[in-house]
Amino acid sequence: MATRTLNRRQWIKNSTLVTGSLAFLSGSLSDAFASSSSHSKYIGTTETMSGEMIRRQAMADIKARLSANENPFGPSEKAKKALIEAIDKSYQYPMKTLQTLAEKIAEYEQLKAENVMLGAGSGPLLQAAVAYFGKMGGNLVSGDPTYGNIPQDMSEYFSTTWKKVPLTSDYKLDLDAMEKAIDEKTVLMYVCNPNNPTGTTVDSTKLKSFCERVSKRVPVFVDEAYIDYLDNPKDASVMECVRKGSNVMVARTFSKLYGFAGLRVGYMVAQTAMLEALKPYSKGGRSISATSGSAALASYQDAEFLHEALKKTTESKEYLYKILKKQGYEYIPSSTNFVLFPIKTDGKKFVEEMMNRGVSVRFWKFNDKNWCRVSIGLMDEMKVFEEAFLQIA
Repeated sequence: MATRTLNRRQWIKNSTLVTGSLAFLSGSLSDAFASSSSHSKYIGTTETMSGEMIRRQAMADIKARLSANENPFGPSEKAKKALIEAIDKSYQYPMKTLQTLAEKIAEYEQLKAENVMLGAGSGPLLQAAVAYFGKMGGNLVSGDPTYGNIPQDMSEYFSTTWKKVPLTSDYKLDLDAMEKAIDEKTVLMYVCNPNNPTGTTVDSTKLKSFCERVSKRVPVFVDEAYIDYLDNPKDASVMECVRKGSNVMVARTFSKLYGFAGLRVGYMVAQTAMLEALKPYSKGGRSISATSGSAALASYQDAEFLHEALKKTTESKEYLYKILKKQGYEYIPSSTNFVLFPIKTDGKKFVEEMMNRGVSVRFWKFNDKNWCRVSIGLMDEMKVFEEAFLQIA
């Protein structure tokens, strides 16, 4: 059997679902943004921090960076080795590497590579959904609070109405209420599970049933950025809904447990027709560097590393729980690498006081309470947090 060598143009044409498409360079994306009166402000940010906050976090005086839900224990040694070895051939486009990565993901999820779209993190893939569904107007349904990339951006930069459904009394997504909120103008259902910023999850059996049922009425986008922090992520995931042919999109990222926040690799799994619809709004895998792609391929489903990173995360999280309990603070039990708890003062002031002590954290306000979200860091960072927290708690 003759070996066929793909040149760059052939590769891009033949792998549009896996790695995006040249349609991004057409007018499709700009046309979608132009449909919004405020499109010039569209920058694809989420949970926006002030310029001062960003500046302070970039300064050397930050002793504990606990605001971005990063994994301070990664990436794995296999990823580092592959990244370094990929440098010598980084003058080449990583066509084969990314194709192999998509095939590896598809094999693990019992799907086809055509069901996988890669991206530089999951963020650009979420933004593709923002542009595609946002131009439809109508409304989007999600829990509240939740990760704001899709719902916030669709409502702020397009004419989409965001129908916010309050969480349950134990701060979980209220799937029943979310389903009831769907009407004839709903264009998308957004589900973040585990949810950010609460760190809670919903029953996987109920969620799968919800997705299969709701996706017959409207597309369902399930953001599983933190799924790897669960004890059995494969069982907890709704990937099987895609395997069954449901109109469900599942977004994943290497930025969390894999430790790739700065390397930027993610992917979306969906029906091929949906990926075809989204591809004009994303560069797909063509935005992934050769080094990052090789690192992701080497570390994907590295069970030993993932187990160890999860163990260290749990140890730091338990230490944080003890700090909060000792000071009389309640918290929401978390299934992720961050913890949300109510604070007794203004959220902005609290964050500023922590920043003044070299600790960066985040704040929210909902249910008539101010909340602080602390990302899990190295044990030394958690001790720095403790010292600062005790001074202002």
